[in-house]
Amino acid sequence: MKRLDKLSTENLSAWVQQAQTQAERGRVIDRIPQLAKADPAWFAVHICCESGKTFNFGDTACVFPLMSVIKTFSLLYLLENFGAETVFGWVGVEPSDAPFNSLEQLISDRGYPRNPMINSGAITLSDKLPGKDANQRTLLFCQWLNQLADCQLSLDEVMLASVRLTRSTTNVAIANYLAETNHLKNLETALDTYEQICCISGRVEDLALLGKLLAFDNGCILPQNRRIVNAVMSTCGLYEASAQFAVRVGLPMKSGIGGGLVAIVPAEGAIACYSPMLDNIGNPVMGLAFVEALSQKLGLSIFG
Repeated sequence: MKRLDKLSTENLSAWVQQAQTQAERGRVIDRIPQLAKADPAWFAVHICCESGKTFNFGDTACVFPLMSVIKTFSLLYLLENFGAETVFGWVGVEPSDAPFNSLEQLISDRGYPRNPMINSGAITLSDKLPGKDANQRTLLFCQWLNQLADCQLSLDEVMLASVRLTRSTTNVAIANYLAETNHLKNLETALDTYEQICCISGRVEDLALLGKLLAFDNGCILPQNRRIVNAVMSTCGLYEASAQFAVRVGLPMKSGIGGGLVAIVPAEGAIACYSPMLDNIGNPVMGLAFVEALSQKLGLSIFG
């Protein structure tokens, strides 16, 4: 029996309680008014196993925007559409020790985004998504994910309006620099697409189903693309905390400021969490504490 299959509701409950003791280390983001409405106490987990077994706990009916978690899947989408050689002509795979929205780092790298998991890389890749405009790109991408993962994601128009109302001046500056250095074809379409795909929303179960795409061969995506995405998540998925959690947890993970977190257990399944309390880097504190407890207790680290 695989390690994830050995879980019990009692285990889950105990590890969730353990994670909830970390809540005071975080805060709900207030830069985007709609995100600021989240209840700090919300916590949900959904685990999908290769065997078909599932486990869930907590506020699983909550719908939240994937925000930066979507960067993992836009990378996968473009790898499937264009191949690794083309995609890594657009962005690198180097870890970053600067914040996810660092303009200074982009300038020091002369406009070549360090990796797809930070804003400069994700905005660059948003410029390359198939489709004639931002609306069509978002729709095609969302349909592809729903069809492939059998999930029910949709664009949250209220969240998008809130994001547009408080458009990040840093992201605009990043997009301007990317355009100046010829890394974007269409600045406005790239930014609009980026904002829209970040507002693709779903429940914690939808996020776990997405994660399952990266956990084992399902005949839907190329194995080499799955390996690439997992590798990039391992080194870059939690921004400048990625190396620390590679040691402590040892699983490919990606977080988002919407409170989502997905962890991949290769050959076994995927763990998705939702908790809107973030640390100062932008990672969900309760989600990370839960995945860390789970990984250590079950010995899930990919490093043996």
